Amino acid sequence: MAVSTELIKKLREKTSAGVMDCREALEKANGDFDKAALYLREKGLEKVAERGERAVTEGVVELYTHGDGRVGVMVEVNCETDFVARSEGFRKLAHELALQIAAAAPRWVNEDDIPEEIIESQRQEARELAIKDGKPEDIIDKIVEGRLKKFKDETCLMRQSYIRDDKLTILDLISDHVVSLGENVVVRRLARWELGEDFD
Repeated sequence: MAVSTELIKKLREKTSAGVMDCREALEKANGDFDKAALYLREKGLEKVAERGERAVTEGVVELYTHGDGRVGVMVEVNCETDFVARSEGFRKLAHELALQIAAAAPRWVNEDDIPEEIIESQRQEARELAIKDGKPEDIIDKIVEGRLKKFKDETCLMRQSYIRDDKLTILDLISDHVVSLGENVVVRRLARWELGEDFD
């Protein structure tokens, strides 16, 4: 299938992949832009995975304040080399992550970071609510799992929908940058403060 130069250019702008890679992806996807972007992401992630478990000790601590200082964010984003850490693409990603944290207020980076007692408390609360609402016993477990999934999607940065494109999760956004930067990228930790908030 013949692929237009305009479509190749658009895919290249989105993914930062080379012209030949974009052409190949679009041809394999029969001109479907989203499928081609996914193909490039997977191909790029495979390349990065082949590099093994390299240390990600370079990076940046991005600071951001919003609403005349009413919300403050700090996020540490790591990569493999100082060269990438200084690049415009990496810095933009770190800033986007800080904006996401300010807007969506995640409490943890990954779901594995959630303390088990909080998971258990959420599970118990969801079960009690389902029983109180008179839900049939045979579907209560599904309801509980659904509520737990929603809780994780809302409170874990990697699972949140990206504020600029709700078709992408933050994990997808980072994966796209891993492909374009050619290095592993890790969000190490985050903190968010809001003026007058209660401490728990």
